[in-house]
Amino acid sequence: MLIPMSEARVAVIVDLVDSKRVTNRREVQREILAAFSVVDGHVNTDDPLRATVGDEFQAVYPTVAVALEATLLARLVLPEGIDCRFGLGRGDVVDVGDSVGGVIQDGSGWWLAREAINEAHRREDARTPSLRGWFRADGDDAGLEALVNAYLLSRDHIVGAMTARARRLTVGTMLGRLQGELAKEEGITQSAVSQALRRSGGGSLSAAIDELRRLAL
Repeated sequence: MLIPMSEARVAVIVDLVDSKRVTNRREVQREILAAFSVVDGHVNTDDPLRATVGDEFQAVYPTVAVALEATLLARLVLPEGIDCRFGLGRGDVVDVGDSVGGVIQDGSGWWLAREAINEAHRREDARTPSLRGWFRADGDDAGLEALVNAYLLSRDHIVGAMTARARRLTVGTMLGRLQGELAKEEGITQSAVSQALRRSGGGSLSAAIDELRRLAL
């Protein structure tokens, strides 16, 4: 059944890339949650990013555009050497009960998010090693899926090639900080900040998010 756009939400499942290679899992978990708190403080979320079981995290966003902004920011704010992949599913997200860990949810959004993260993992292991996210939509929405996944393929390739500094500068831009302020923190000139954003693709990523915000996805 096709869920009306006004009623659909986007469930997101996140997992840690190469979690078996992490030596200090407790410290990495702390760093990831600290990074994700930046995301939660910046985007409009129905349910903020939270740890669930093992190396997974979950969140719910009101629209595809917001989910894309949140997942981009999440990748960019992670500490160097830590990376995550994302499965996004647009469908119904229903509260079905309570548990010690919080509200229990079900619905097509979660099933599709699980399909999406499995597909991201499969493609990452195959022909697109830079890929870190995939999207599935409820109902006959192949056009939306194709558009979003084309964006994710390009976005993840750009992010994967970024230096740590380029990521920091892109995050700062997305959070609305001035280039002069970023330059002072990095110990470089404002012109160098502008050049770095152009060379790395960070400026284009930020501009793409501005365009996505204009859409009722």
